[in-house]
Amino acid sequence: MKANLTNLLYQAIQSLNIEISQEQIIIEKPKLIEHGDFSTNIAMLLAKPLKKNPREIAENIINAITQNDFFNKIEIAGAGFINFYLNNDVLVSLIQNICKKKDTFGSNQQGNNQKIQIEFVSANPTGPLHVGHGRGAAIGDCLARLFEFSGWQVTREFYYNDAGAQIDNLTKSVQARCLNIAVDSDEFPIDGYRGEYIKEIADSFMQGKTIQCDQETIKASMDINDIDCIKKYSVAYLRNEQDRDLANFKIKFDVYSLESTFYKKNKVAEVVSLLKQNGYTYEKDEALWLKTTSFGDDKDRVMRKSDGSFTYFVPDVAYHLDKWERGFHRVINEQGADHHSTINRVRAGLQGLKKDIPPHWPEYVLHQMITVTKHGAEIKISKRAGSYITLSDLIEEVGCDATRYFLISRRPDSQLIFDIDLAKSQSNENPVYYIQYAHARIEGVLKQWGGDLVSLMTHHGYEYESLVEKKLIKKISEFPELIEIACNELAPHQIANFLKDCAAELHSYYNDSKFLVEDETEMLGRLSLIYATQCVLKNGLNLLGISAPAKM
Repeated sequence: MKANLTNLLYQAIQSLNIEISQEQIIIEKPKLIEHGDFSTNIAMLLAKPLKKNPREIAENIINAITQNDFFNKIEIAGAGFINFYLNNDVLVSLIQNICKKKDTFGSNQQGNNQKIQIEFVSANPTGPLHVGHGRGAAIGDCLARLFEFSGWQVTREFYYNDAGAQIDNLTKSVQARCLNIAVDSDEFPIDGYRGEYIKEIADSFMQGKTIQCDQETIKASMDINDIDCIKKYSVAYLRNEQDRDLANFKIKFDVYSLESTFYKKNKVAEVVSLLKQNGYTYEKDEALWLKTTSFGDDKDRVMRKSDGSFTYFVPDVAYHLDKWERGFHRVINEQGADHHSTINRVRAGLQGLKKDIPPHWPEYVLHQMITVTKHGAEIKISKRAGSYITLSDLIEEVGCDATRYFLISRRPDSQLIFDIDLAKSQSNENPVYYIQYAHARIEGVLKQWGGDLVSLMTHHGYEYESLVEKKLIKKISEFPELIEIACNELAPHQIANFLKDCAAELHSYYNDSKFLVEDETEMLGRLSLIYATQCVLKNGLNLLGISAPAKM
């Protein structure tokens, strides 16, 4: 509709011999339905170059519009805004279009089936997933759903940092618990993990249990001195647990990549060799440095430390080269805000390889910290994890749907307070309950009616005249544009906010209207509007990975 209106205005303005480009014509949707369905300030923009009163220009533009199949009223408002009011035939057509498209309404083909990889969660296999991982999981999964809905070929990927000091600390911690060394003992590793889950792994290892991981069978040797087996068993144990937590959170991945494989296949060494060959490294203080300043960084960075080990961003460069070679048009990394410092280093490393990788590839979405509260007080620790709240704790407490909604409901770069009491409440104050209740209310009316849904796609004659109806139609009609904006801005939280507003309009309409009335034209007109609304609510909830219940 915006495109049609832009073209209509462009033709009218050209007929007045006014030079203008279509890009200059901005069409907006007024916040208040009383001000019309669409509005433009083009007359005000033309006032200065034409040296005319904007209201006079607006009147000339309106008079020059020759084709008007969409609007029953066009008026001038304020200093020179032109407001457009859609006619009833357009409103009926829009509602019926939603009813026909159902679960595809709002989708588009912006991606043109191009390949995009979204990496998210990527937790170190050193403990249970915490609420920060949960926020990353919700954001990453919603982004993946958004891009699929927008015509992209999406690959969801999880990257395990299964090499380095943290894994060594995990191994030493499990070994200490196998030896029955208490976590508060001086003999316990200084940088060890002290959660109760370490004791669970140790007990499982000493019982000689077997674990399946990556289609490999790993049997605990029960040998306290078998460091390699303890390491392999502990990582597999925690990876399996993380997989279960993610499955309970409706998260799936297409690809799992392991940091260790890039060492085993010499990919890290190859990257270092190529950076040396291209002249972007130098030796200093017995360390190997990368000239990241050549690519806009504030200072050069150490690649290989004096002890011979690589800094953490070097295997990341090898990993992202692998992504590039797999042919992804776009790559998005969803990570915690503590990864901010790695962005320039990884991009600099990729540029130094001279592989024609775009300068701002990959893209990043970084999320801020979460504060969990209950009964007005902050909760900081979990009995099992020891020092943090786990994702499974949250899901067990409030359920998957509420957890997903609350973790996605704010901009990723804003800090989030997760109120457990609010998330559990069955009231209008709880947005996820409020939205799901709107969907269930509509289902209840349609079930009570019991008619053929096809009749809602073909009815004619009902006039959508009330303000509450027009506000609801306006809201659901915004859904396709919202999808484009949320996808382009990497902002899935906008869907959560939209659904809350959409539910509010539906509840207002529900409380204001009767649906199962004697007049069939009136009944079908109103039922088709709430059915269209249900389709939009369901599609939005699906993009958030949240269920759309038939009854509550």
